[in-house]
Amino acid sequence: MTRTDFDAYCRRFKATEHVVQWGGASVWKIGGRIFAICSRWGAGKHAKISFKCSDLSYRLLSEQPDIVPAPYLARAKWVQLENDDAMDDQDLKAYIEAAYFIIMAKLTKAKRKELGLTLPSK
Repeated sequence: MTRTDFDAYCRRFKATEHVVQWGGASVWKIGGRIFAICSRWGAGKHAKISFKCSDLSYRLLSEQPDIVPAPYLARAKWVQLENDDAMDDQDLKAYIEAAYFIIMAKLTKAKRKELGLTLPSK
């Protein structure tokens, strides 16, 4: 997934905010909280995508080749894709969507109401 594709995909979620920070990283937030990042941190010229995970996904994904605990964010259960082949786009989109809902669930009820958001039913 290219950075352009990443930005287009993240933009489709309701009430998102986009900022460019940390040396040009594309940072996507909901309610002021980050759910996904596309950057060029570390070695290599390709974009590296990082996202928030559930505890189980974090454990499983960090054991996969070319997926590592995200620098500075691993303690909060974030992973980073080290190259473009680490995960196919369909799976990556599913994980980014899950990250969006994980972060949405962490917002207060008042904040979700202010943003017009509702949690998906289980």
